[in-house]
Amino acid sequence: MIRVLIAEDQELIRTALVTLVGLEEDIDVVAQAEDGARAVAIAGETDLDVVVLDIDMPVLDGLAAAEQLAVRHPGLALVMLTSHGRPGYLKRAVQAGARGFVTKNVSGTALAKVIREVHAGGRYLDPDLVADAMFAGDCPLAPRELEILRLAEDGRPLSGIAKTLSLQEGTVRNYISAAITKLGVDNRMNAVRHARNMGWL
Repeated sequence: MIRVLIAEDQELIRTALVTLVGLEEDIDVVAQAEDGARAVAIAGETDLDVVVLDIDMPVLDGLAAAEQLAVRHPGLALVMLTSHGRPGYLKRAVQAGARGFVTKNVSGTALAKVIREVHAGGRYLDPDLVADAMFAGDCPLAPRELEILRLAEDGRPLSGIAKTLSLQEGTVRNYISAAITKLGVDNRMNAVRHARNMGWL
């Protein structure tokens, strides 16, 4: 039996996934989690083969959870689920150690097939998302620019971002200006929106 943990914050979707995947004779869903932090905690105390992680979860998102799981439990196979086919998500998921990447419109049977594939040591990356990621190219933003855009996402002022990062306000303004120029947008909120839509944040 392949022992699986499914982490998804929306209870209806999580319950459906657990039920559908649990119908497979060779797969046993032994645990479920409502956020990434809980998934990491469960993995530390449960014998698992595969962890299925939704990307957009509270407390700790799926990508951050995958990074922690890959370090703490390198033998675990990780499958990422997303409702948004954002190109940047695919690259970040692979960098985080995921061997499977599918969208939530996948059927229960298809997800079970992916679980078997990664458990056997293989990989499965949604071909449409791979194509989108190839054409989208790499993120043009530097790590510090991404960090500042993440902080700017909630609308906080430059002074607040500067204080959080222990930077001068003018330095933060320069980073934001550079990000705006690189993304070809006209203001910082559009820069945030574009980077978010691409899956870079």
